[in-house]
Amino acid sequence: MNRRKLEPPRGVLWTAVADPRRYRHARYHPSADLVPYVEHYWTVEWDLRGRQPERVETLPHPSVHLIFEGERKSRIMGPARRFSTLLEGRGGVFAVKFTPGGFHPFAGAPVARFTEKTVKIREVFGGPGDALVRAILAQRDDQPRIDIVESFLRGRRPEPDETAVRITRLVYAVAQEREIVKVQDLVQCSGLGARTLQRLFGKYVGVSPKWVIQRYRLHEAAEQLAKRGTVSLAELALDLGYSDQAHFARDFKAIVGTSPAAYARAAR
Repeated sequence: MNRRKLEPPRGVLWTAVADPRRYRHARYHPSADLVPYVEHYWTVEWDLRGRQPERVETLPHPSVHLIFEGERKSRIMGPARRFSTLLEGRGGVFAVKFTPGGFHPFAGAPVARFTEKTVKIREVFGGPGDALVRAILAQRDDQPRIDIVESFLRGRRPEPDETAVRITRLVYAVAQEREIVKVQDLVQCSGLGARTLQRLFGKYVGVSPKWVIQRYRLHEAAEQLAKRGTVSLAELALDLGYSDQAHFARDFKAIVGTSPAAYARAAR
């Protein structure tokens, strides 16, 4: 039985109108042998029959997702700048979130190929990918779906890739260590040159080191604005490694779609 993941997710935006009381969201840890490849499995189910559609928006993590949502909508989604979807009627999604470096060993191609794109599952896994979709969609409970997808991944598990594991650890370090606010900080803690980092991130993660740093700092900014509301934008910008408040506000609005001040008001 796979354990539930209990810590709250990061990157969910308060710009949308979806009410979490009207849908079910669960996440599960992978089995121990798949930890280098899979960060977690997730599922969302909703029933909005007789209600207005509700929008969910997130700032996605630098990961690839294997998504099962009906035969026509099932897909592989690469790292994206922003994700927005409309929940309506009754439906559900089950998905695999790979670790930042965990999809490359299965894809056999640079993950940058999938950035800001969705592709059919068969484009990576061929005919067995179509069979996997049918098998997953035939189940209604989370654990049987996890068992099926884990068996599928084990059957295609590649040779261990220490570079993939190392890159995953670097991405997690950016997420967890607030002092990493510039690429040079990552260079120092990794012992790798900037050009090497750029190349390896493109191959294994699909986005640049700068993209990853900015993404996790914006996650932190959104959390702080939602929790505290009255936080000083100048101080927040400085804490996140920005040279000035204006630069931070431009980045935030360009990606989130609203200014930091407006976001804080909406969260309140």
